[in-house]
This record gives sequence, structure tokens and C-alpha cells, in this order.
Amino acid sequence: MSNREKILEIWPEIDWIKNDELKNKVTDAWGWAIENSVLSADDLMEIPFSLLIKNCNITFMNHKRTCVHLAVDIAKRMQENFNDEIQIDMDILIAGAILIDVGKLMEYEIVDGKLTTSDYGSKVRHPFSGVAIAARFDLPVDVQHIIGTHSKEGDLGKRTVESIIVHHADFASFEPFKK
Repeated sequence: MSNREKILEIWPEIDWIKNDELKNKVTDAWGWAIENSVLSADDLMEIPFSLLIKNCNITFMNHKRTCVHLAVDIAKRMQENFNDEIQIDMDILIAGAILIDVGKLMEYEIVDGKLTTSDYGSKVRHPFSGVAIAARFDLPVDVQHIIGTHSKEGDLGKRTVESIIVHHADFASFEPFKK
């Protein structure tokens, strides 16, 4: 199975993106991140979604998939309830939600068989490395904005509606597991 096929296998939500160019860029960004990480696509199905949570049993992909699904569900409900009063670009929202943690693949190293934070990861958090990866693949600035503002770093600026939704979906699938 090719790297691209493996990415589409672990990320079937990429097919929710209607714009083919955007879909390809999202897939390519994930492919590059995996190729340049100590982790494989299969590892993402097994590793904990956060090293900040002791004895975390929720996998990286389980958390990621939940975040994407929550973001889409929130956006659809907002569109249903607010009609023309709100504009949400679903392709941008989905692409951003899929990519918010792509930079985490640069944060890891394996020491004595144990997953840990690398020197790079301790200095450059995933919102920053994620934006760099997205820029490498010429992803739209609105997608880069979602990546860069999805975590606490984004609290200092003004978030787009898509970023607000993804931010809350991410924290809703993270905060309950903090002990």
C-alpha cells in the first residue's frame, strides 16, 4: 500500500473535502509529516493522543477523528439554526480540523522504545510546526489560521468562525481526559 493510500485509509474524512486541489494538499501535508516523523501511519492508530495525560487510553486518531466529526456537526447545526446569518466554509473547516495536529508528528521521538517529546517538540509546539507544514504545501491561509489558532496560542488573536468551531471541538475531545 502506498503512503497516500495509507493516509486515505486512516483519514477517510479527507473525502469530505469537495475541492480536489484542497483534498490533495491535505493528503500531501499528512504524507510529508509521516515521512519525516519517527511514527508511521499505523502508529497513529495506537499512540495516545497526548503525552500530557498520564495513562491516556484514547489514541491519536480516535481523538483526531472525534474532533473532525464534532467540528462538522457543530458547523452543520449552526448553519441550520442561523441560516444566512452565518457563513461557514465547510472545506476550510474540514481541512483545518484534519490538519490541526499534523505538527505533532514533529514533536515526538522514541527513546528506549518509549514515545517522548523531542528537543524540537519541546521548543516548537505543533501549532507552529503545523502551520509550517501547511505553508509548505501552499494550503490556504484560512486553513493555516485554524492550525495556528486551534490551541492556547490562538487565545491572543481573533479567530475565524471555522477556527472557533475547530478550537472548541478539539478542546471538547481533550479536556474531559485531563486528570
